[in-house]
Amino acid sequence: MPAPAKSAFTPFADDAAVQTLGDLTLENGTTRIALHGSLDFARDRESLERARALTTTLTAIVTALEDEADLPERAEEARGATTEVKNPFG
Repeated sequence: MPAPAKSAFTPFADDAAVQTLGDLTLENGTTRIALHGSLDFARDRESLERARALTTTLTAIVTALEDEADLPERAEEARGATTEVKNPFG
């Protein structure tokens, strides 16, 4: 069985990289990685390749997190500035 290919997705490296596997999208970020969508696996070679690609990417994410010297228990939520607007219905 050949080894899975190295992922071109470098976790936490930038705020622009996106990897798509079926209908599952992984959006890279320097502080967070977001997963959206779904991914189905059937008993076929195409599903096997998607599963390998997902495993490679998730392993890269785990490795990046494990390599952090001072990983906090929980990351703070990023909150942007808020602006109060007048209620158009009231």
